[in-house]
Amino acid sequence: MAPPTTTSSRREEAVATPARVGGPLAVVAAAVALVVTIVVAISLGRYTVPVSHVVQILASVLLPDGGVGETERTVVELIRLPRVLLAVLVGGGLAIAGAALQATFRNPLVSPDIIGVSAGASLGGSLALLLGLGTIFLVGGAFVFGLVAIGLLFALTLGRSSSMLMVVLGGVVLGSFFAALVGLVQYFADPYSSLPAIVFWLLGSLATATWAKVGVAAVPILLGTAVMLLLRWRINVLSLGDDEASSLGLRPGRMRWTILLSCALIVAGAVAVSGVVGWVGLVIPHLARMWVGPDHRILLPVSFLVGATYLIVIDTIARTLTAGEVPLGVLTALVGAPVFFLLLRRNRDRIWDHA
Repeated sequence: MAPPTTTSSRREEAVATPARVGGPLAVVAAAVALVVTIVVAISLGRYTVPVSHVVQILASVLLPDGGVGETERTVVELIRLPRVLLAVLVGGGLAIAGAALQATFRNPLVSPDIIGVSAGASLGGSLALLLGLGTIFLVGGAFVFGLVAIGLLFALTLGRSSSMLMVVLGGVVLGSFFAALVGLVQYFADPYSSLPAIVFWLLGSLATATWAKVGVAAVPILLGTAVMLLLRWRINVLSLGDDEASSLGLRPGRMRWTILLSCALIVAGAVAVSGVVGWVGLVIPHLARMWVGPDHRILLPVSFLVGATYLIVIDTIARTLTAGEVPLGVLTALVGAPVFFLLLRRNRDRIWDHA
């Protein structure tokens, strides 16, 4: 019979134990899969571009032009490449934010959607669209209200009586509250101008991707991601609890707020350019954890790469499945909701035991 896990052994596991065998190779494999997915996704669509031509166009910055037609070059450089890069930023950012939040709350069911951050950010963006403000205000509003949402959850659930169940329930309540406010914004919106823009934006889509939007999303998402990656060892320690983190010389409160601010920054950037794309931050960290284990030194970069690959695949399906375009948020929910249900069934006993 295996000896029980002690606090000391858990501390050693988080701090000293290396990543699961093949962890660094998993990062390389995920990166290669992402590059292949990018090339294939760019080639697919109503106007098919051969993969070899896609490679030539992407490599034309360094290599001589291989005689690719101008139409193909326009489709790749101005239409599909910005959209694919936007999917990389949004999918990867939401996935790494979800992985970090699950460690911060020590709750495997936490994600930017479940804890209400996406709903708060969508309220800020909806207000900006209602008032006819520009992209800067759209990103700023999404960030501020995303930060308000995560701050409220932090204040409500991280007290002395906090539990995994309270985190999930608190996030559901906050998400419902902000969703009601979004509905109120839609009620007051002009049905001929701002209302269609708000509804289309909230459904989630990358159809309006441009190089300008890639730049808008890249700044907050890459900044938040960089902070996560720099703190990945400390996230291992924080996942053990405040007492253990303090004994190892960390300041849990400051550390937690740094992570939460980074998550709010990522979600704000993602929501501002793509609308609400749900479930990515819940599903992908679990898939990555099943592959490489719980060590966040490997889990966080793998989550980003897998999340980026996943959203590229979903977006490619969204724009090629029918003659129209299926909203991106609808497809991610169709995949994520059943997975979340299975996770609830798998973890229900442990959740209620700690409630």
